[in-house]
Amino acid sequence: MTEQLSLFPQLSLKERTDQLIEFRWLFVVGALIGISIGNLVFPESLPIPILLVITAAMAIGNGLLWWYARRLAASPAEGREARYLRFAHVQIVLDIVALTVLLHFTGGIENPLYLLYIVYVTVASILLARLYSFLYAGLSTALFSGLVLAEYWQFIPHVHLAGFVSPQRYQRGLYVTVVLFALGFTLFFCAYLASSIAEMLRRREKELLEANLSCEMRAGELAKLNARLAELDKSRSQFIRLVTHELRAPVAAIQSYLRLILDGYVPPEKQREIIEKSERRALEQLALISDLLELARLQDRRAEAEPELVDVAAVLRSVTDLMQARAEDKDLLFSVQIEPNVPPVRATPEHIKQLWTNLISNAIKYTEPGGIVVVTLSQNPNYVVGTVRDTGIGMTPEQMSHLFEEFYRTEEAKAMERQGTGLGLAIVKRIVESYGGRIWVESEKGKGSKFSFALPKAM
Repeated sequence: MTEQLSLFPQLSLKERTDQLIEFRWLFVVGALIGISIGNLVFPESLPIPILLVITAAMAIGNGLLWWYARRLAASPAEGREARYLRFAHVQIVLDIVALTVLLHFTGGIENPLYLLYIVYVTVASILLARLYSFLYAGLSTALFSGLVLAEYWQFIPHVHLAGFVSPQRYQRGLYVTVVLFALGFTLFFCAYLASSIAEMLRRREKELLEANLSCEMRAGELAKLNARLAELDKSRSQFIRLVTHELRAPVAAIQSYLRLILDGYVPPEKQREIIEKSERRALEQLALISDLLELARLQDRRAEAEPELVDVAAVLRSVTDLMQARAEDKDLLFSVQIEPNVPPVRATPEHIKQLWTNLISNAIKYTEPGGIVVVTLSQNPNYVVGTVRDTGIGMTPEQMSHLFEEFYRTEEAKAMERQGTGLGLAIVKRIVESYGGRIWVESEKGKGSKFSFALPKAM
């Protein structure tokens, strides 16, 4: 119910109740003017002292309402709207009662100002829910009917406006019946019409507020998307520059080697050596292009094969058979520990093979001769967990923060092993995350690294 006072979004509950108080001051001033004019038009007909007392009581009461409104505005925010709603009810009821009392002392049914009831019913219809507008229409009809009938049956004295209407009018049953019926019908029709318009406006206001909120949310989402697009565009530009650099340098070297041979600067006995260098650079280019194509395939999910159940342990065994010889060539202690009954994951076999190959080959590549590389495969309640631990060159925390970026290689890695595209770990990260897993690293410079990944078990 508390939202019913917020028909017009530009006015708050406080402003609405304050307006009622301001209008009442105008009513008090109008009543004083009306009393003065009435005293001139109907001399000795109106009880002027009583009317002045009633008007003064209304002014004092309005002053008290003004004081309470100030206190209400300073009250705690919690529950304030409900208190404003009750305050509006109190004001409207007091106004209807005060109007009825004034009408009694200014002619009752002879006074056409009983039409002011329509104003209060309209105000109630605008400020409050439809039920309250009908209740106040009923209250107004009941009070005025009670007043008129009490005068009709002479329970209370009637104030006659001499010279305005016939002195017997208030005792004419048909006239009284018609007036009361007409007033009641008008008040209820006014309540229905005004409350219908008010409810329609409230619905429109609610729709506008919801639309505005939706627009604000969309604007926030668009701002985030715009920032994301800007970030992606920056990353794309940086990626293009890096790719261009990585492709240009080896091609330029190969072209220089071949030009030296073609121009006759290389003696025959040195030509094979130059050609072998060119071949190594070409192989590096092929490896780079292969990794770039793999990155593109990982970004385009449509180009990927349909995931299937993959035995991670079986793939690990096939990869370690190939890596064993490389570990022995470097005199490394290479061991594989596979927990029994490791469940499958849903992926493509080629991706799982790339995952193990990149992690194990990096561990072997960046571990000094005589070091240790340990590969483990285990499980927890929800994931299959793989780790590759080595006693290699290790990394600083700052280096680890860039580890999974495209083309990133530490200076120590470049010094130890010249060949490398810097794309292997970026590919690994995308493979793991594409299947709902995660990858992380623990490392200490000069003491080795431990790469771990977790893939969801196949359900």
